[in-house]
Amino acid sequence: MGGRSVTFPLYSLASKGPLKPCTSDSSLTDDCTVFFGDGASMGLSLFAVLVFTFAVFVFETALDVRQRAVLRSPEEPKKLYDVVGQIDKHNAVVAKKEEGEKKEEPLAAQIKSKFSSSTSYALDKINLSLFSQLFELSTGAAFMLAGAYPFMWRAAAEAGGRAFGWNEREDELKVSVLFFVLTTLVGEVLNLPISVYSTFHVEKKHGFNKTTPSLYITDKLKSLLLSFLIGSPVITLLLYIVKSTGPRFYLYAWALMFCFSVAMMTIYPAFIMPMFNKFDPLPDGPLKESIEALAKKVSYPLTKLFVIDGSKRSSHSNAFMFGFGKNKRIVLFDTLMTQVTQHELLSILGHELGHWALSHTLVNFFVTQLYFGAAFFGFGTVVNSSHLYAAFGFDRDFVPTFVSLMIFMFYFWAPADKVISFLLTVNTRAAEFAADRYSINLGMKGLQSGLTKIHIENLGAMKCDWAYSAYHYSHPPLVERL
Repeated sequence: MGGRSVTFPLYSLASKGPLKPCTSDSSLTDDCTVFFGDGASMGLSLFAVLVFTFAVFVFETALDVRQRAVLRSPEEPKKLYDVVGQIDKHNAVVAKKEEGEKKEEPLAAQIKSKFSSSTSYALDKINLSLFSQLFELSTGAAFMLAGAYPFMWRAAAEAGGRAFGWNEREDELKVSVLFFVLTTLVGEVLNLPISVYSTFHVEKKHGFNKTTPSLYITDKLKSLLLSFLIGSPVITLLLYIVKSTGPRFYLYAWALMFCFSVAMMTIYPAFIMPMFNKFDPLPDGPLKESIEALAKKVSYPLTKLFVIDGSKRSSHSNAFMFGFGKNKRIVLFDTLMTQVTQHELLSILGHELGHWALSHTLVNFFVTQLYFGAAFFGFGTVVNSSHLYAAFGFDRDFVPTFVSLMIFMFYFWAPADKVISFLLTVNTRAAEFAADRYSINLGMKGLQSGLTKIHIENLGAMKCDWAYSAYHYSHPPLVERL
């Protein structure tokens, strides 16, 4: 370094005083600096974030490498074949008893014929994931070390000053909205190449993508506009609460997020999704009558049945339910209706109704609210620790509230987030098994074959590493469910 000192981040607004070196007894909340060779230094909080980020990258990359090794192995999933073969035998017995049942190719033959395609699709996704993680690590580290956040805050403040005469301190909430818009746009631009490659190469290569370039662009623009229209007032109100309600602001912020979550549970499927997809009432007929009878059997207050044009963008299939109180609705993807028979579709809906009957949806909602409450409480403990954010390049005399919240949620809260996310994954897997049992206890006989067909049509992975599955899969592997 030729005797010159370098302090990270490179772009810094921090008011530097004497740099106190960190020791082995220093904690993350201490105001000290980590020194390296050649005169380089950085704040302890920034150093800790970089170490944790790199550790997570190494761990998740190791899991991806394990999964890729399993996928590359020529060994076929014989246990899955055997289980599906047993389902074929059962279906053959049922078909003999039920005249007029449409004869289909055995599921075992179908799943064997799709093994190569499924493996190729899984490998393409895992390779893209490896690259995405490396790209995310590189851009994230570059943002922190180069001081991108203070740079973008300064850009937003200067833009607001020139256009509207705003002052970054007196008009902090307004500048924060500009900062939110700017960081969102930068994030979209950075993620665009990977998103385009995933949609127009990986998904198209394996026969799933139906999205045209014009539809892709339109979707992106709509999503950005909605993010700005919904996010801006929520952020403004949240920041106002943090700045004006005292040291227990986290209680009011928690209440705000609770109300926002409840509102979005209704607004998103009822108003936002129709901006992207067409919702048609399910036509009268045997299927509609059977679904209504199933809902009545379990006392589900069904008011409307819709079919959504999911095939407009992808041939992947899905179904979901939404609504409050006695105003419940069920939505079927048009792709799902072409992939399974009626009794298999009813069995799948029996599974979805199981989530409702067993209160899985309600439990997940309240767990999410507890997560928000804990996060805001954690932020409350460090909201005034300006030196934590000065390590990222901000002036110790003024750290914008939105920036400090964003840095806390993205970086300081990350360890807790990883642990909580894993625990939620474990709970969700247990809920999937419980919902499967609920459907079977209702007398639904087509769940196994229906799940198998969906897995085949969606080229789901037929082999998986146990550690990769445990960490990433919210739904258990097919062979475990069958």
